[in-house]
Amino acid sequence: MLDRRRFLAAAALLAGGLPARAAGLPLGAPSPFDFEALKARARDLAAAPYRPPAIPDREVLQAIDYDAHGKLRFKPDHALWAEGPGAFPVTFFHLGRYFQKPVRMHLVEGGEAREIVYVQDAFEMPADSPARRLPPNPGFAGFRFQERRGGALDWRRNDWVAFLGASYFRAIGELYQYGLSARGLALDTVMPDRPEEFPDFTHVWFETPAPDSDTVTVMTLLDGPSVAGAYRFRMRRGKAVVMEIEARLHLRRDVGRFGLAPLTSMYWFSETAKPSAVDWRPEVHDSDGLALWTGSGERLWRPLRNPPRTMVSAFVDARPRGFGLMQRDRLFDHYQDGVYYDRRPSLWVEPLGDWGRGSVQLIENPTDDEIHDNVVAMWVPEEPARAGSVHDLAYRLHWVADEPYPSALARCVATREGNGGQAGTERPKGLRKFVVEFLGGPLAQLPTGVKPEPVLSASRGSFPLARTEAVPDDVPGHWRAEFDLAVTGSEPVELRLFLRQGDRTLSETWTYQVIPAT
Repeated sequence: MLDRRRFLAAAALLAGGLPARAAGLPLGAPSPFDFEALKARARDLAAAPYRPPAIPDREVLQAIDYDAHGKLRFKPDHALWAEGPGAFPVTFFHLGRYFQKPVRMHLVEGGEAREIVYVQDAFEMPADSPARRLPPNPGFAGFRFQERRGGALDWRRNDWVAFLGASYFRAIGELYQYGLSARGLALDTVMPDRPEEFPDFTHVWFETPAPDSDTVTVMTLLDGPSVAGAYRFRMRRGKAVVMEIEARLHLRRDVGRFGLAPLTSMYWFSETAKPSAVDWRPEVHDSDGLALWTGSGERLWRPLRNPPRTMVSAFVDARPRGFGLMQRDRLFDHYQDGVYYDRRPSLWVEPLGDWGRGSVQLIENPTDDEIHDNVVAMWVPEEPARAGSVHDLAYRLHWVADEPYPSALARCVATREGNGGQAGTERPKGLRKFVVEFLGGPLAQLPTGVKPEPVLSASRGSFPLARTEAVPDDVPGHWRAEFDLAVTGSEPVELRLFLRQGDRTLSETWTYQVIPAT
């Protein structure tokens, strides 16, 4: 077995240079690098046939199962910038059964990049760990930024952003909790004639920041059978986490559903509709709705569902101002769970520049547990995604507790669904009741005795009952709209509702998709 000195020397030679070091990790030979060079590399890569990343040793990686992987902990003292100059040290994830594709990490300083070379000593590793059988410098699975050195939180135990698996990444919000994820790209999600494709961030470059800066810059190379691309992430750690993302994408082949700025979350059940005794908790979800701010200025709220089959909804728009998967319900009593669903971040996409025409598409898959991400929201351009095309994209991601640009209108705070008709009487068959609650905004200034008017529409069906009333909880501006929907057939029904007084709009527009019982 190689001793440490021989191993470091061998690793450096494999990287093509002398064993320069970065806080316990050796570095490879320098080469010129900037974002323009990365974009050129992505262009050249797309012009060649796709070659999947080489897996170091599949048999060994298969042996690094969930339990074995959990014992491979990166040592904080080996972190990049553990002693500066960056304020936020970088630690790394180990390869394993569920993360087999290596990601090559690089440090950028003074216009030059050096590979960060893997060494076993950088990880806490049991003596009998199968990871000890991996070849030299197999690469890493991903990375994360730790909290600020010298800050209120111990950076060795707390991180605020993580990239791990394909092009997935996530960050904590204002409430110091991870939840939903974002992706670099979503390709052919739930298409009927082709499988979904998951391109990978295969290489990562960390730009050395100025001391004490609250912003870090990371560049990544994306590669997959249908696409090659260059990404730059400028990520700011403040009260929340804000990421400014710039990307150039080159398509190798046609893509049926070209999903930009995709968000991925989990919704199992909530107060809207809960199967009887499915779980002891009142609600389980990372997000409870899709919020949209359209190019025309309309504010929409679409509560999430756990549908009986995969459903795709498209909200056609031009030059959207923003959309996001939100966690609006912040009351612990509504969850009763120590994993803190009440603290999960909301994630808002803010387009930069003109995104043209297209649609925000919401994909909801059925699930019977909280371990599956079953919700995707993304922007899909109207223009077909053809082989040989080039796409430039810029946007911000806001990992927050609430929308970064809130509307002055009343917002939807609850959706409840049940059997239609009047309580205490025989319920008519085929009738569904909806109770939608709105809070705040102009509703709080309504004169005494004035009721808001519910404005309802449906793609089909009728409304035998529609009314509003103040919620009897003594909270100013808390109103609910109650209505029954009569509909036949099994095709989905699209509903829209907002509140108004005369010609004045009082609330955002609630939208919902109903799948009638058959």
